[in-house]
Amino acid sequence: MYKFWQKTIQILSVLILIATFFFVIWLYKIGILNDQNILKEFLEKQGSLGSFTYILIQIVQVVFPVIPGGVTTVVGALVFGPLLGFVVNYIGIIIGSIILFWLSRTYGRKFCLLFMKEETFDKYESKIDDKRGFEIFFILCMLSPISPADAMVMITGLTSMSYRKFITIILICKPLSIISYSYFWIYGGQLIQQFFNK
Repeated sequence: MYKFWQKTIQILSVLILIATFFFVIWLYKIGILNDQNILKEFLEKQGSLGSFTYILIQIVQVVFPVIPGGVTTVVGALVFGPLLGFVVNYIGIIIGSIILFWLSRTYGRKFCLLFMKEETFDKYESKIDDKRGFEIFFILCMLSPISPADAMVMITGLTSMSYRKFITIILICKPLSIISYSYFWIYGGQLIQQFFNK
């Protein structure tokens, strides 16, 4: 039964990735991705529910790591603006990370293998033995905007790291990765274009 669910989730991951790709194309065609005002209007009509809905989306994409988190993170910054976009991203990602850590600690290795390949799992799990080295590695991953953050949260759930230390690390480190990831994708393209147009 476990093998069945493992395979089902792996297939679902691929299908969601494909669906996300076509969904992004559709969003672009109707103007949401290239005109943030359209999506802003939609969310503004919902009032406070718009930001609440977005936070829930971020929680889900962390806890169920088959939805590309990068897409939702950038959309948050585009739709809500730099400040509120950061806040809703931060809240959703922190809550989702704590839930994912708890699930990994509660259900162990089998839970982790539902969402990652065994080779990937073994590669990161091998670092657990060096407790101090692993903590530093985990901190660096939480600071980096391009690290496999969700996988690292799951692996960390298998260690003896306390909830207090885990929450402290992500509360301090996550702002840098959220800001750098969001602003790189929003403004990076513009900077590159300006550079080549000079």
